[in-house]
Amino acid sequence: MKGPLGFSGDDLLQEMQALQRKLLEGLKVLPGVEDVNYGATKRQEVWRDGKVALYRFVGEQAPTAKVPLLIVYALVNRPYMIDLQTDRSLVQGLLALGEDVYVLDWGYPDRSERYLTLEDYLLRFIDGAIDHLRATHGGAAIDLLGICQGGTFSLCYAALQREKVRNLITMVTPVDFHTPDNMLSNWARLIDVDLFVDTLGNIPADLMNASYLMLKPFRLNLQKYVGLLDILDDKRALEDFMRMEKWIFDSPDLAGEAFREFAKTFYQGNGLVQGTAAIGGHKVDLRALDMPVLNIFAEQDHLVPPAASRALGALVGSDDYTEVSFRGGHIGIYVSGRAQREVPTAIHQWLSERSGSPG
Repeated sequence: MKGPLGFSGDDLLQEMQALQRKLLEGLKVLPGVEDVNYGATKRQEVWRDGKVALYRFVGEQAPTAKVPLLIVYALVNRPYMIDLQTDRSLVQGLLALGEDVYVLDWGYPDRSERYLTLEDYLLRFIDGAIDHLRATHGGAAIDLLGICQGGTFSLCYAALQREKVRNLITMVTPVDFHTPDNMLSNWARLIDVDLFVDTLGNIPADLMNASYLMLKPFRLNLQKYVGLLDILDDKRALEDFMRMEKWIFDSPDLAGEAFREFAKTFYQGNGLVQGTAAIGGHKVDLRALDMPVLNIFAEQDHLVPPAASRALGALVGSDDYTEVSFRGGHIGIYVSGRAQREVPTAIHQWLSERSGSPG
């Protein structure tokens, strides 16, 4: 007979026995789980400025695309979420379709980078990498894919350097930082950013990670580790879990001045929507984005809610604006099985349809 909580004593006994079996199997499997790494695809360094490096991904076949596709990731995590493992790799999906894929690696800022600004990141590092790509590809404009904060960077860069970007793709990119459902922005607006940066200098990665985890404290601090019990007897699933955990906590510190500027300009000032954003004294006007724009967002994204991304459509000057949504969260849009099937194809098809666009 079921009790008032919906289960009987026999149900509870069977659940405990099943858990015991899982734990015993796990004791056999765990010693065989090796250290895991991420970054599945071979890559070659082609340009460097200090700690910032530009890499070209090397696929099993030569690219058929004539225009390089540069991926710009956020500062807060390493860029290898786009190439986590062989069966979870946006990069490999794009390479298989013939794209010529590059990524900027920001490295790990230390105290010597304390005073780097957004002007350094956009008009020195991104611009330097793009100038290198243009110089090695006949001087033509390149295709730019910005992800998360890297998407915000890419919007600003493309608005300031219109002639260097042929096609612009943004992915899970915040544009309107003041949507009601943006919890991270609501928090950031309450911070005394100047006191924060003046006290800490560079922003510690552990502090940023703790902030992200507290957006979903039960799911990200407890539930996922309880769920780990279900895969203790599955070596491959354990390695996948460990690879994801290793990426999550392998985060760089953030250059203090760049953090100050980003938080005040975007999280607090909502600079893209208000038209007040400026990089190195140059005003950012999204109406200058008259190139084709593809905006991709995740329907269950808790870090960048869909409304925060969809705001882009009303701000750009392009008459070729496309919006595509995929089921999944902020990370799932790169690594889920559905994403592997759908996202690289959508990007490649969109680019292919514009392959004749003037650079």
